[in-house]
Amino acid sequence: SLVGPRPEVPKYVALYNLEQRQLLEFMPGITAPASLKYVNESQLLTDVNKAEDIYTKIIMPDKINIDLAYSRRATWTTDMKLLVK
Repeated sequence: SLVGPRPEVPKYVALYNLEQRQLLEFMPGITAPASLKYVNESQLLTDVNKAEDIYTKIIMPDKINIDLAYSRRATWTTDMKLLVK
């Protein structure tokens, strides 16, 4: 798939709640709405002492919410718009 939620590593998937696990039902793609929003993710995680907390408490939940919203309204048109971005 070209567009679809990017899978997390198992250590983070273990933190998913039941609703968040719905993402695992979708075929991953080379890009996704959350991937585009967090294209600069590594810059947001430069504080090594806080990186894990920042990721698990702020970034990961936001990415999951973005991709869940995408998965509920995904169409060929929305996928093409994401690919253009």
